[in-house]
Amino acid sequence: MIEFKNVKKVYEDGTEAINGIDLMIPEGKLVALIGPSGCGKTTTMKMINKLIGLTSGTITINGKDISEKDEVELRRNIGYVIQRIGLLPHMTIEENISLIPKLKGWKKEKYENRVEELMNLVGLEPGIYRKKYPLELSGGQQQRVGVIRALAAEPPIILMDEPFSALDPISREQLQNELKHIQNSIHKTIVFVTHDIDEALKLADEIAVMKDGRIEQIATPVELISSPANEFVRSFIGEHRLNVGNKEKSVADIMDDNPVFQHYEESEYETISLDATLSEAAGLFVSKEPHVLVVTKDGKHIGSVSRSDILHAVASENRREAQS
Repeated sequence: MIEFKNVKKVYEDGTEAINGIDLMIPEGKLVALIGPSGCGKTTTMKMINKLIGLTSGTITINGKDISEKDEVELRRNIGYVIQRIGLLPHMTIEENISLIPKLKGWKKEKYENRVEELMNLVGLEPGIYRKKYPLELSGGQQQRVGVIRALAAEPPIILMDEPFSALDPISREQLQNELKHIQNSIHKTIVFVTHDIDEALKLADEIAVMKDGRIEQIATPVELISSPANEFVRSFIGEHRLNVGNKEKSVADIMDDNPVFQHYEESEYETISLDATLSEAAGLFVSKEPHVLVVTKDGKHIGSVSRSDILHAVASENRREAQS
């Protein structure tokens, strides 16, 4: 768990970037920091790995004050993914991914196996890509390497600073789906900075909306859409996303749009009808688990949908209505 307590950041010229924020980032959750340019979201994230020092307050990781930690050791235990990717051009893909495990003293067999495992996880055939150099890969492929490089040394925390914003829409959506798949498997604590509310709604377990160095609201995606805290949050989300209404699209459509879905033990989660509307599904997620099981009229369990699947579909449906 990462916790900010009354954290402030004031630069030497008097600019107040962060104004006394309190924030708790639960272990194993993806928390998105979102807001307009200059609101302090990237500064907040960079204070976690001490790339930016705080002026006052405390930041703790699992109860330990990061000010007492050696910054090199701290950063080796925190994965970091940035928009510009940051792969070392003179190193092969394999060398880029294994850099931190080597620095941490992993044996060759262990880090080579880890490289192969991670490349397979994001659909990069090791036999084809591990000896290539970054400039031989497309932008989307390079960003995939950037993501798995952050995972290579198995850090408990990963920081992601607008990692997909420079990509084309198709590559961006593919990588968002990859991240969802990876997070469902490994449950890392991820702090994800983005300016894109649709991306935050799709990926995050919780969203912190920021303005002028303050946090205006921290909420789950469903809570944010159903109960924005003030007019700023409401306007930032957008009226077309807030107006869920009685959508004609159903859970069955979500199942069609997401052919790959997880199966869960039937006793673990609530169930919802395949014919349920998006608004009915969204309402269920306000108080229930992050996944619900989908059943046919005769009670047959055919799969599951997640909170982010529903919210992404609602946002897409509203965008289509607004444009028509």
